[in-house]
Amino acid sequence: MRERSGTVRENLDSPNAERVYRVTRADLPLHCPTPEMYLWNSHPKVYLPIEASGEAKCPYCSASYELVADDDSQ
Repeated sequence: MRERSGTVRENLDSPNAERVYRVTRADLPLHCPTPEMYLWNSHPKVYLPIEASGEAKCPYCSASYELVADDDSQ
C-alpha cells in the first residue's frame, strides 16, 4: 500500500495490483477502479454489474471481481 499525503484518504492501493478482488454487498454499486485505488494513473471509472452472476470483469484492465457474503470477505 502506498501512502499519499494531502488527500482525504491517506492510504490508497495501486490500481490493478491484484487480478481478483473480493467484494461484498456493502461495496455496491461496484466500479473499477475502486475508491481505495489511485485514479490518476488508471483507467476511467466503469460500473460493473455483479449482482446477478456474482462475478464481473473490468473491460479496461481485466481485473476480476467476486461477490462474497459479508462474513467471507477476510
